[in-house]
Amino acid sequence: MDQELGTIEREIFVEAAPEVVFEVVSDPEHVREWWPDEARYDVAPGATGEIVFGDPGAGGGVASFTVVEVERPRTFSFRWTHPAGEEARRGNSLLVTFELVPTDGGTLLRMTETGFREMGWEAAVLEQQYREHGAGWDHFLPRIAPYVARLATRS
Repeated sequence: MDQELGTIEREIFVEAAPEVVFEVVSDPEHVREWWPDEARYDVAPGATGEIVFGDPGAGGGVASFTVVEVERPRTFSFRWTHPAGEEARRGNSLLVTFELVPTDGGTLLRMTETGFREMGWEAAVLEQQYREHGAGWDHFLPRIAPYVARLATRS
């Protein structure tokens, strides 16, 4: 774990071409199968939307979401967690980047999440948010490869 609490980095290998993995990490129809319960946004730079975890009326959460970069099939990045109605920028949101590298008959998927230190949180909140996000990615990212495998059996 990054002791500076500034960047979360994870890597997973997915047995699929980068084109397939790109769709799975960028298209809301696929994203909701491994990450949030609902995802609403267009896959285009500058597009805004939201992702929903659980039932917002029963303690779940809604996070604002802004697509930053779409470079098929290599890079997909977005900012999230900014206040609703505010434009996502450094200092009010976290930046997640998925980098896809063709490797050994599949794809090495590198995920980085940055911007924790720029949020201006007090130390305890910074540490809590960093740990929660790290645990979240540790839970959700491993769901990608099995989901891709299920997609492959459908086609």
